[in-house]
Amino acid sequence: MSIADVFERARAQGRRVLTEVESKQVLAEAGIPVVPARLATTPQEAAAVAREVGFPVVLKIVSPDIVHKTDVGGVRLGLKDAQEVATAFAELVESARRHVPDARIEGVSVQAQARPGVEVIMGMSKDPQFGPVLMFGLGGILVEILKDVSFRIVPIEARDAREMIREIRAFPVLQGYRGQPPSDLEALEGMLLRLSKLAEAFPEVEELDLNPVFAYSQGAVAVDARIVLS
Repeated sequence: MSIADVFERARAQGRRVLTEVESKQVLAEAGIPVVPARLATTPQEAAAVAREVGFPVVLKIVSPDIVHKTDVGGVRLGLKDAQEVATAFAELVESARRHVPDARIEGVSVQAQARPGVEVIMGMSKDPQFGPVLMFGLGGILVEILKDVSFRIVPIEARDAREMIREIRAFPVLQGYRGQPPSDLEALEGMLLRLSKLAEAFPEVEELDLNPVFAYSQGAVAVDARIVLS
């Protein structure tokens, strides 16, 4: 399914917020590495998908009405077999309905659990004056605590992507810290450039968040993603 098709389907359903599954479909089409997520609507289907992608897996609630999945107990990590997956499916749905009774629950996303890396965040939002603006910083809770992020107006060039990464105060973490290998900076720069092209090509994208992105010594991959349409 093309990016335009994903957007059109969401609009036809009266939705502005894409699900994680849809958001990752868009990013993959744009050439941005993601951990693929597949939608499962029953415990049995979730277990079958988990067998296909390989254990351990991660399950997340899928609902256009739930933005912050962890706030409603909507994430399960490190599930090691089909029984754990089936049980987790039921628990996720029950927890989501308890926290947000009116939420539309489409099912759960199933994805292989990515190996840990340095967590960074990438995103895009619309500024009333300047238009699309890209953001880069450390991921996870650190981005909210430290507010250590950089910004550039779309479109960006290779030099801009390079500078965005290097001007955050936490850049030494990406260079290798306490025996950890340095992160693949070229891979991160490439992801920023592709995000810029996506935002430029599809002005209907109002917000875009990749958090976290796991940066490795070779490559980087978006583990979670969210796209909001105008």
